[in-house]
Amino acid sequence: MSDNPAPNRLGYARVSTVGQTLEAQLNQLKEAGCSRVYREKVSGAKVDRKELGKLLKAITAGDQVVVTRIDRLARSVFELFAIVKKIIDAGGQFLSLAEPWADTSTSTGRLMIAVLGGLADVERDLIRTRTGEGRARAKARGQHMGRPAKMTAAQKQEARCRRKDGESVADLARSYGVSAAAIYRATA
Repeated sequence: MSDNPAPNRLGYARVSTVGQTLEAQLNQLKEAGCSRVYREKVSGAKVDRKELGKLLKAITAGDQVVVTRIDRLARSVFELFAIVKKIIDAGGQFLSLAEPWADTSTSTGRLMIAVLGGLADVERDLIRTRTGEGRARAKARGQHMGRPAKMTAAQKQEARCRRKDGESVADLARSYGVSAAAIYRATA
């Protein structure tokens, strides 16, 4: 008899549309020996998935998180790596039933996750580069970046004059519908 007990398997099932059902995933996860299955009907694009959060908090050392397919867990390499890293950091393991290479209990699976980490890093750099280039193009076209100003240039000039005439910051803030800090910035 082995000294190592079988890992506690925690399943995660997700569908994104109302018309889809979780039944096939639930059956596969039950057959795979999952003692508990966290399930939700929510888009994978949604960052704050309640049941996924509960699953990640429930992991204890030795637990194995099981999904039927990787796309049920994450929509990008970056997101997949981040979630799997949380699982591993909690002392757990990850397994995808449809992708046998994604099993962190094996050396091949750990290698693949390391490769995913590198791909996630490249993906992050590409996003940062594209975002920076888009920002530079927008600035070159003269587009304002950031939130729109609450006060126009004319209002700021008027506020400066009214402040010089002794009007209080609180009264100015009320009259323009802005915070006192905005008045201090405009009249500095």
